[in-house]
Order: sequence, then structure tokens, then C-alpha cells
Amino acid sequence: MMKRKTFLAISSIALLLLMIFAISRGSVEIEFSIIVNSIIEWIKKGMDGVSADDSIRFIIFNVRMPRIILSVLTGGLLSMAGATYQAIFQNPMADPYVMGVSSGAAFGATLAIVFLPTAMLGGYTAVNIIAFIFAILVTLIVFLLSRTKNGVDTFSVLLSGIVISSVLSSFISLIMFIHNDEAMKIITWTMGSFNAKSWDHVLTILVPTLIGFVLTLYHGKDLNVLVMGEEEATGMGLDVKKLKRNLLLLCALLTSVAVSVSGIIGFVGLIVPHFIRLIFGSDHRFMLPASMIFGGMFMLICDTIARSILGTFEIPVGIITSLIGGPLFLVLLIKHKRSRTI
Repeated sequence: MMKRKTFLAISSIALLLLMIFAISRGSVEIEFSIIVNSIIEWIKKGMDGVSADDSIRFIIFNVRMPRIILSVLTGGLLSMAGATYQAIFQNPMADPYVMGVSSGAAFGATLAIVFLPTAMLGGYTAVNIIAFIFAILVTLIVFLLSRTKNGVDTFSVLLSGIVISSVLSSFISLIMFIHNDEAMKIITWTMGSFNAKSWDHVLTILVPTLIGFVLTLYHGKDLNVLVMGEEEATGMGLDVKKLKRNLLLLCALLTSVAVSVSGIIGFVGLIVPHFIRLIFGSDHRFMLPASMIFGGMFMLICDTIARSILGTFEIPVGIITSLIGGPLFLVLLIKHKRSRTI
């Protein structure tokens, strides 16, 4: 346990250093010493000490830092949700979008892009707000369709999520066909991006992420029991019905918050927990914080590549996560298959 705690501490430090490195990268490169001195000054003076006239510090604190923190939180949240879903469904292929969250958010965002393109509410665009609302609505529909007398049927959750996602994808395609002028905006949103994000977006996701992390980590031991099988878990005194219901809704809510802010970003919630499990085992008391840290790392690396590899032109981060995550996931699967045949 001590070795695992040490590993988590070292990983956290590595994440902080990676964040500082990410601040230095971009169309305007900034020296490491300037970043460190600016952060120290910022801690002493606060945001009031950051002037728009000081272009370098303005880029650090108002352009790059909110984006970097948001990418880390989003990656950590999606990875944590993915690890939880994989335990609940006892399926390493489950990801944060299993309950139709992505399709609901995409459909809501499509409606907002077409009919309310410039609407704002409390500093947030209609796209953010309506995407979140529809993500929650779809989640509730899937949850209600999957309820039985004995609780939530996980197979029904998977099936309902697939069917509803297919129907909503068809509606999105229809809307794009009718309103083809907005098609590129819709496609871009569904690829995910942290471009032009502010501290308001960071605050939107920060509190839910912290609360969700504490609640899921609290159930780490319960998840370890659950993966042994529902009958064994019930025999050991675990209320499986209540645990699955609460964690399914919690993770769906957290994923909805992430999707509404960043768009749909694939592979993070699938590959990171799978990687942690294959390398370090399936103790969720360790898996959940490790998934949080490495999910943040993976997302940060992908976003840094997305915004810096082509200079001033930015690639949607979802493309990078798929290009890196897809082949890496195949490698992990092959390694896992070989280890089981030996």
C-alpha cells in the first residue's frame, strides 16, 4: 500500500510538471523560468495582478492555464467514470458514454447550433447548456428503461444506450442534411475541443469532479467486492442494487458535465482504466485515483499536441485521442491476450 501511495504521489508531481511544460508550448513559446516566476507572482497577488497589457502573463493565466486545468479535470473525470462503469458492468470495454450520454449531448448541441447559435446564459453558450440538459435526459430515459423489480439490469442499460444512441445519431444526420451550412460546426463539436475555454468552464467542472472523486473513492472497497460477482457481493452484505443505481447515476451526471463543456472525446475513459488495470491490478482503491491522474495526463498530452503540432491551426482533441488511443488499446489487448494464453 505504501508503494502505491508513493507511486500516486510521484505521478501527481509528474502531472504538475507536465502542466507547466504544456503552458510553455503553443504558437507563442514561453520559457520555463518565466512561467514559474509568473505563477509565484500570481499566488502572491492573485488574478488582479495579471494585466491584459502584460501579454505573456495574460497568455499564461487567461488563455493557457484555464484550458490546461480543464483538460486535466475532464480527462481525469472521464477516466474515473470509465473505471467505475467497467466495474459495475464487469466489462473492460465499457466507457463513460455507455448510457447514451454522448448521443444525448450531441443531439442537444446540434439543436443549439442550428436554432440558438448565439444565445448565452450566465456566461455559457446555449450549446453548453442544452448539451448538458439532453445528456441528463437521455441518461434518465436509459435508466428508467433498465429498471426492474430487482434493480437496474446492466444488460438493459447497454442495450437501451445503444438503441437510443442510434436513433439520436439518425436525427443528427437528418438535421445536418437539412441545415448543411451548420454541418461543419456540428461535426467539429462532436470531435471535442478545449479551445477558447475560460475560468468559468473550469469552475463548472471542478466541484462536480472533486465531489465525484470522493464519492467513488469511498466505494472503492465495494467495487472490489462487486467485481467478484453479484451473488458473492450480496452474500458479503453489500447492497448491490443500491450501489449500482447510485454509481450509475453519479457517473452519468459527471460525464454529462464533462461532455457539455468539452464536447465528445473518445477513448480516454476506455483506455486509461484498462491500462491501469493491466499494469497495476484491479484494486479500485488504487485504480480510481490512478485513473484520475493518468487520465488527466493523457488528455493533457493529446490537447497539447492538438493545439501546437500545426502552429496556429488547431486540431480537435478528439481526433488526437483516437489516433493515439486506438492503436494503444489494440496493443494492450494483444498483450493481455498473450498473457492469458501463456
